[in-house]
Parts: sequence; structure tokens; C-alpha cells
Amino acid sequence: MKVSEFITPEDEKEIVEAIKEAELNTSGEIRLHIEHTCPGDRFEHALEIFQKLEMHKTELSNGVLIYVSIDDHQMVILGDKGINDLVPKDFWESTKDEIINQFKQGNYKQGLINGVLEAGKQLKEHFPYQSDDTNELDNEISKG
Repeated sequence: MKVSEFITPEDEKEIVEAIKEAELNTSGEIRLHIEHTCPGDRFEHALEIFQKLEMHKTELSNGVLIYVSIDDHQMVILGDKGINDLVPKDFWESTKDEIINQFKQGNYKQGLINGVLEAGKQLKEHFPYQSDDTNELDNEISKG
């Protein structure tokens, strides 16, 4: 399956809008990376993508990467140090569940939208929106 078959350009616009909406409630930064296959260990690869997208450069170390490998059926939700230092180990389970439940039904766009919105809701608890908040990271979907 091509990335363009996984999500259409119209789907992509809706997902980017969900990222913007989710970030209205939190100072956290959410990015999404989609690719066909994951070379090697999915966590190690997601960490490489995290670094490549410079997500570690947010002021509060509160970037979140949702990584999806289509053909391998792999997913990783990776939070930066500022998040991981504050949250319980199972913090991203509800976000993963939102995504997986929709993916199982073939609703890829809705799974990503639900996951992004859930991540924003989760982040809000520990990183509420600040009046001087700036969008530190691009909201566009990264593709491999």
C-alpha cells in the first residue's frame, strides 16, 4: 500500500487540522511520520525520525512523535524527555488504542485523527497551553 493509498491528500489536510486543534490545548508538539516499512527495530527507528525532525529541540522537551509503518503494521508513540519524566509508563496506551481500533476497521484517517486528538488531550494534563505558546514544530505529516 502506498502512503497516498493509506491517506489521501484530503485526508492529510484533515489530519493536519486535527494536529492544530490538539495543539490549541497544550504547549506540547505533535508530529506524525508515515512510511512503508520500518528498517530494523521500530523504537530505534522512531527515535532516529524524532531526531531527524528535530523534535528534541522544543523548549519544554514536550514533543510527541506518532510513527506508523504501513506494510509492517508497526506503530510507536514516542514522547520527549520532558514528557517521559512526568508521565506513567502506560501514558500513551489510550492514544494507541484510539488508533488501533480504527485501523482494524480500515479507517486510517480517523485512527490518526483520533490518536492525535487523544495525544493532545493527554498532553494537556501535564503541558497546558500557555498564552505565549508558539508552534515550535511543523504540523505537516512527515513521510518516509
